[in-house]
Amino acid sequence: MEDSAVTASLVIAIDGPSGAGKSTVSKELARRLGLAYFDTGAMYRAAAVWLERHGALDQPEAMPALIDGMPLELNLDPDAQRFVLGGDDITALIRTTEVSTYVSKVSTCLGARDVLVAWQQRVVARERTAAGWSEGRGVVAEGRDITTVVAPDAEVRVLLTASEAARLARRALEVHGKADAAAIAATTDQVVRRDRDDSTVARFMDAPPGVTVVDSSNLTIEQTVRAILDLIPG
Repeated sequence: MEDSAVTASLVIAIDGPSGAGKSTVSKELARRLGLAYFDTGAMYRAAAVWLERHGALDQPEAMPALIDGMPLELNLDPDAQRFVLGGDDITALIRTTEVSTYVSKVSTCLGARDVLVAWQQRVVARERTAAGWSEGRGVVAEGRDITTVVAPDAEVRVLLTASEAARLARRALEVHGKADAAAIAATTDQVVRRDRDDSTVARFMDAPPGVTVVDSSNLTIEQTVRAILDLIPG
């Protein structure tokens, strides 16, 4: 499908493991199609920061209520994404290695997931039907369980994957600015452990019926974007 030929209220749902390229590809799709860009994983990171500030990272029974009251504001512009927590811009903070070390405490808590999934479903519904950032035109949502739980009725549902070697190299480049042996070794635990932990509560390593697998191991960003654009109903 041509970039400009977009139907109204389009929702593209993308699942996949760490380092598969979900964020980069999703942002580019949103830019080209004029859609909102929704990084649901960033919500878990924001929640982790909120819970850490309340000393509740090891209190799963307290997490749902605290997250439900979290004063989080989202900017879904793919070129100006912002996460503001209680007036504090945490966009850079949530990407730090420190937050990465404890975000799984939130993502593996079923009560916390229930609250965040409901929140994510409201955001997707708003962007599909109301005057959100994209004026109700639609959204590219990426993360875990997006194709099956958050937006199972999305027009396009994709499992974006890649080989472990490719994913580790990409994440090392993103975090350390290089993908040599030392950088990859420093990144391995973060990527493998996060995927292992999250796979106990979310489905993002295999594609259920209706979800298309796109393996980006040997694809450029442009080729991956094009593969997903071709899935949009014409």
